[in-house]
Parts: sequence; structure tokens; C-alpha cells
Amino acid sequence: MTSIIRKSPSTGGSSPDVWGIYEKDTGSVQYIVADPNTKKAALIDVVQNFDPRSAKTSFESADEVLELAKDNGLTIEWVLDTHPHADHLMASAYLKEKTGAPNAIGEKTFEIAELWSDYYNVSGIFDPKKDFDRLFKEGDTFSIGDLEVKVWLSPGHTLGSITYIVGDAAFVHDTFMYPDSGTSRADFPGGSSKDLWESLQRILSLPEETRLFVGHDYGKGGREAQWEATVAQHKQSNVHLSGDVSEQEYRKVRDERDETLALPDRMLHALQVNLRAGQLPPAENDGQHYFKIPANKF
Repeated sequence: MTSIIRKSPSTGGSSPDVWGIYEKDTGSVQYIVADPNTKKAALIDVVQNFDPRSAKTSFESADEVLELAKDNGLTIEWVLDTHPHADHLMASAYLKEKTGAPNAIGEKTFEIAELWSDYYNVSGIFDPKKDFDRLFKEGDTFSIGDLEVKVWLSPGHTLGSITYIVGDAAFVHDTFMYPDSGTSRADFPGGSSKDLWESLQRILSLPEETRLFVGHDYGKGGREAQWEATVAQHKQSNVHLSGDVSEQEYRKVRDERDETLALPDRMLHALQVNLRAGQLPPAENDGQHYFKIPANKF
């Protein structure tokens, strides 16, 4: 593969090493976050590859992330996701099997599962408690090596999105984009521009030197993919938030923009996989797995 890979090194103390691995098909950024002293690490938002034309799944991206971790002498302690993604399939269950590390996501994934059970007209097929080892709630903490990780609920893009804060690094998923691209959409089921505004403001309350690592980039204007900027840089130049923008002004821009956006081409496939931690729907009597796609629903 020809992924873009960049390391953002520790700045000392409780600051982690961070590797970003860009998955170009979906514009997703996958992360390895590591304690430089113990070499213990976590994987965040790793992609399961999917071809929507043939409904073929594969794990080249996940294997590339695992190889990068191995090359840097890292031991994987956690497999983390920030939310049930709508634009790519997650690799959580696969990575858990490969590494033996527990997998985790936010506890409000329960509510997202209930919502999508209605959309797919099924009941009892999503069980986050079974498929994830840990369901984090607001204010939870855990460790990567000797580094403490704080969990914030950061709804807006989805009702259950969470942010992981590790020293001077925050993994802010689909809240912010890179400063020249603003912020993420809030029109998916359970999303809210009001909630997103509040999540953005809370993240901007972090120390100005905090490195914010976003979930996606699409190379605006043909530039190379970018995914890291500090709180100070977002305050100064984020195109949706700089210049003392009010909540009303922000939400007007966000909502009007969202009305023009098509659904991601993987969304209806992705949610029924991601609410199972990246596992396909159960095989039917012929041994084959099938996606269920609602027609004319959206």
C-alpha cells in the first residue's frame, strides 16, 4: 500500500508519540498512540477496507497499521474507536483477534444501535456489550503504558462520539476537520449541530498547545492530506470557527452545508458492521454473509 504515514513525536513528560496513517479511499486517518517510555500503544479508528461495488471486505489497512506498530517495537494494549463510523467499516474485531488487546467504544453506542435497529427493521441483532470489551462513559480514564487517557463525550456528528485525551494529544474524530476545511457534518441520524458546537467549544478549552488529531481529510484544493493542528491554530484559522463566530452563525453555516451533502457511499453497509465492532452480519444457511440495505429510506 502507499498510505501517507507521519509521526508526531512526544514533546516530553506525559506526551505520547502519535503516528497518523492516511487511508485514501475514505479519507480516513488511523492512529497509533504510544507511551515512548514503555512502548505500550493503542490503535484508534483503524479501517476495514471495503469495495462498495463488489461488497468485498479486506484488511490491508489494518495489517499495515499492525506492521507499523511492530516495526516501532510497540505492544498494543487497546483497540479503540471514537464512534460507529458511517463512512468506513471498522477493523475492531479483527485487531482484537490479532493482538489479544481489548476493544472499546463509547457507551452511547447502545443508543445508536437502537436507532439503527429501527432503520434496518431488525431487533436484537446489535449487542455492543457483547462485541466490545469496554464501553466508555463521560469522565472515564484508563492507561496506555504509564500515560493516562481521559474520555470525553463529544456528540454532534453522532450522539455517541467520544474524544480520547492523552497528555497533549486529543483524538477528536469527526468534530473538527483540518483548519482550512472547518468542521464535520452533523446531519446523520442522532446528529446535531447544537451538540457539535458545544463539543467543539469544549475541545477548544484544552490548552492551546494541545495537538488535535482529526478523523478525516480530503486534500482541500489538491494539497496533501493533513490531520494535525493545535488548539491555537484552530482558534486562529479554522474557517468555521475563527473570528468570534457565534453559535447561531456557526449552526446556520453547518446546517446549510449539511443539506447539500450526499450520504457516504458506504454508510448503509457500514453501520450494520460497525455496530458489531466490524463483524459482518451472521452467515445465513448457505454460509454466506449478506448486507441488508433499506430502499428509499434516506
